[in-house]
Amino acid sequence: MGDRSVTRNSGPDLARVGAGLPVAAYRDEITTALQGRRAVIVAPPGTGKTTFVPPLVASRCSGRVIVTQPRRVAARAAARRLATLTGTRPGAFASHTVRGESTTTRDTKVEFVTTGVLLRRLLNDPDLTGVDAVILDEVHERHLDADLVVAMVCEVAQLRDDLSIVAMSATVDSSGRATLLGGDEPAPVIEVASAVHELEVEWAPAAGAAVESRGVSREFLSHLGAVTIDALNRHAEGSALVFVPGAREVDHVVADLRSRLAGMEVVGLSGAMSAREQDHALSDPGSVRRVIVSTAVAESSLTVPGVRLVVDSGLSREPRLDRGRGMTGLVTVRESRASAVQRAGRAARLGPGVAVRCLRAQDWAGMCADPAPEVDHADLLAPLLSLAVWGSPRGEGMALPTPLPQDRVAAAEEELRGLGAVDAEGRITAGDVTLPRFPLIRDWLGL
Repeated sequence: MGDRSVTRNSGPDLARVGAGLPVAAYRDEITTALQGRRAVIVAPPGTGKTTFVPPLVASRCSGRVIVTQPRRVAARAAARRLATLTGTRPGAFASHTVRGESTTTRDTKVEFVTTGVLLRRLLNDPDLTGVDAVILDEVHERHLDADLVVAMVCEVAQLRDDLSIVAMSATVDSSGRATLLGGDEPAPVIEVASAVHELEVEWAPAAGAAVESRGVSREFLSHLGAVTIDALNRHAEGSALVFVPGAREVDHVVADLRSRLAGMEVVGLSGAMSAREQDHALSDPGSVRRVIVSTAVAESSLTVPGVRLVVDSGLSREPRLDRGRGMTGLVTVRESRASAVQRAGRAARLGPGVAVRCLRAQDWAGMCADPAPEVDHADLLAPLLSLAVWGSPRGEGMALPTPLPQDRVAAAEEELRGLGAVDAEGRITAGDVTLPRFPLIRDWLGL
C-alpha cells in the first residue's frame, strides 16, 4: 500500500492542551520520530503523555487515532479530560469505547479504547479501516490481550505503511519495545523527564499476616486504616490515595475510614463502581482534603487530583491458572517493585509528597522487579482462539512480547479441538454459524 501524504488538520490548540505538561516540551522530538511512523515514549506518571500525545499524533493524521488503555475507567477518564481541554463535547474530537458503552461518532478523531475492544475490532476488521495511528498506552501492564494487540498491530503495519504506531509507558524495556515495533530498524525512543519533587518513603508493617487462606485479613485492613489516619495527622498537605488489591477491600476500607474520619470525605475507586462514582473520585476537590481508596486502576494512566500522600498496602491482585481445575482466578500477591514505585510516585506529582508502605523495609529486595506477564499464568484458550481467527496459530512468527508457553499451548489447543473450533494445525475450523454455540467463544469475540 502506497504512503499517503500527511494531512495536517487544524485540530485543537496543542499549546493549550499541553500547558503545564512536561511532555509538551518534547513536541518537536516526538514529531520528528513520527516521520518514521514508529515511536516509543517513556514518561513517568504526571507528565501528560496520555493527554498530549494523542492530539499531537492526530494533528498529523487525516483518519482516526486509536489509543488503548488497560482499563475501562482509564479510557473513559482520558477521553473526558481531552474533551474538556479541547472545549468539545464527548465524541466530537475525543471519545471512548469500552464494552457496552461508547461516545464515538463519525467526527471522532481520537478514540480511547480498552485493549480488549481493539482486539475484537482487529479480528473483525484486520485492515483497521479509517484508522491512521494506534497508540499503545501503558504497555508495561502485561495483560494477555494487550500482548496480542501489539503483535497484531505490528502485522497490520507491515501491510499498511501509512499506519503509525506509538508505544507509551512510565516503566518499560524501551529497547525491547523499540525493536518489537521497528523490526529491522528499532523505533526511536523519547524519554520524558518529569518535574522532580521530593518523595519521603515510610514503612509501616503490620504485626500479623496480610493475606490468609480466605484473602486479605480484616486485621490487616484495620491496620491500613490506622496507618492512613496516622499519616493524615502527621502530614497536613493534600489528599491521601490508599492502594488496596481489589474492590472488596475498597469497600471495607472506605467504610472503616468513614466511621473514623468525621468531617473528611472518603471515596472509593475501582472498575466495579459506576461511571458516576468513578467520575466523582477523579474530580478535582479544590482545596478540600479527602481520602481516595483505590485498586490498581489509579496506579497508572489516571490522574487523581490533589494527592500528596500515598498509603500502599503492598498487595496486588493478579490472574493465576489453577491447573488442577483448569480455570483462571484472581489471586492476592505481593506487588512488584515497579508497581510500588508507580504508586508512591502519585504522592509527588504536585510537590513534595509522602508514601507509606505497609511492609517491612527489608522485604523490598525480595520483591519481584516487575509484574509477571499474564501469559505466564493465564488460561490460553481465548488467546489461542483469537490467534486462530487471526490466521496465526499459536502466534508463531508474530512479534509477541513474550512467546506463549508451549506446554500449556498444547493442552489448550487440544481442548479447542475438542470443541471443534480449531483443526490439527491450530487453525479456525468453524464459521460464524458455529462459533456462537460456544459461550467462551461467543464472549471472547463479542458475538
